[in-house]
Amino acid sequence: MKSILKLFILIISLNVSSLYASKVDTVLTYSPSMKKSIKAVVITPDTYTKTEKMPVLYLLHGYSGKYDNWTLHMPNINYLADQYQFIVVCPDGNYGSWYFDSPIDSTFRYETYVAGELIQWVDKNYKTIKNRSGRAISGLSMGGHGALYLAFRHQDVFGACGSMSGGVDIRPFPNNWDLSKRLGEQRSCPQNWENNTVINQLHLLTPKSLNIIFDCGTEDFFYPVNVRLHEELTYRNIPHDFISRPGQHNREYWNNAVKYQAQFFSDFFKSSEKI
Repeated sequence: MKSILKLFILIISLNVSSLYASKVDTVLTYSPSMKKSIKAVVITPDTYTKTEKMPVLYLLHGYSGKYDNWTLHMPNINYLADQYQFIVVCPDGNYGSWYFDSPIDSTFRYETYVAGELIQWVDKNYKTIKNRSGRAISGLSMGGHGALYLAFRHQDVFGACGSMSGGVDIRPFPNNWDLSKRLGEQRSCPQNWENNTVINQLHLLTPKSLNIIFDCGTEDFFYPVNVRLHEELTYRNIPHDFISRPGQHNREYWNNAVKYQAQFFSDFFKSSEKI
């Protein structure tokens, strides 16, 4: 009886795995501004070779992470690429770049890289929709900050953006996560902190200029700043989806959150096709 049960489980597992045929590649991109090569993971869905152009979701990792964190720790994303038929690109953010161009360290130019150089490389090497209607960007924690920061500042590049447990206001955390190494000490370089926090980029937005989704668990240390971002966007009449539910700053939460965001971005891509 046990052997029959094991065989049944094996057959089910094989059938389920065959549903997801996405291809995961590690690629080497180049940043002219930083004069170095940077790794990224590119996930292409099962029908990639059968289509002409596909939309792209850029996913950013968190602090202390690297390019392969999404595929290693949150394999949901491999399946979602097949389910929703988009390419996923996960670039390396160099441990603690926060995805902006550091005003004090010219070797950290990750806004220039992700919003410009990486986009150009991906569009050149893959069959992509080469405009904002086919691009979305999201990320977790530091990557959540980076995704909103880059999308708000580069609305000509990205049509939709998201954040999961994002550090959407870095100012309350002056002693954390290498931020002072990228911006200088807050007490001596306050303007650097003001200029490079997500919540201070809202003046760049107009109603419906971007499709925006972000979420945060109620037990997360970033929860208060996410609530404040939601309130500020609401005050400015900027449409957005804000999801608040029980959860902490961990992989269990992000594995669940990315499923909601993938659906959101898929809907955006499909609506863009009709325009």
